[in-house]
Amino acid sequence: MIVETAGALAIGLAVAWLALRRLPHRLPGARLVGPTGAVGALLGVFVTHTALGGAQPPALVGGALVMAAALLSLLLRPAGGRPVGPTARPA
Repeated sequence: MIVETAGALAIGLAVAWLALRRLPHRLPGARLVGPTGAVGALLGVFVTHTALGGAQPPALVGGALVMAAALLSLLLRPAGGRPVGPTARPA
């Protein structure tokens, strides 16, 4: 269980680092992105371990990757310079 946790933390931080390297202009600061990736990977390993059991390491890695990427995608901002939302409409 400790190896799964350490592996999930490493996967989550790696996914967060990769996201910060590829999309720095669309993500908030590293102080939010790093922990979000780590927590996402831990949550992914927990859900996958609960659903499938701990005897399938490739599935655990896949669950960690998917959940970390999904949580990091929630932090993405729009690419354009225009504001989005109710303030974007002319009065």
